[in-house]
Amino acid sequence: MCRNITELRGLEPAATDEEIEAASRQYVRKVSGIQKLSDANRDAFEQAVAEVTATTTRLLDALPDRRTPPRTVPPLRRPEVRARIEARAAG
Repeated sequence: MCRNITELRGLEPAATDEEIEAASRQYVRKVSGIQKLSDANRDAFEQAVAEVTATTTRLLDALPDRRTPPRTVPPLRRPEVRARIEARAAG
């Protein structure tokens, strides 16, 4: 179902809060079918993202170290993605 959510366990350096929240937001979007927030769904959506983020953080903290790193680099670590985010924030 969520093939495009990047593995966060075993990253060096460890997954950041921003990466965990981005994965959580992507998961909640996928399962809810909500792509664009409205006043009617914003609170429920953001609450779900906060809960998934907290649970994911606890999970990553509780798991033992991984022997091999993930096969893909998280999007927020890719220069072209960072450049797009920064351009959007500046504009």
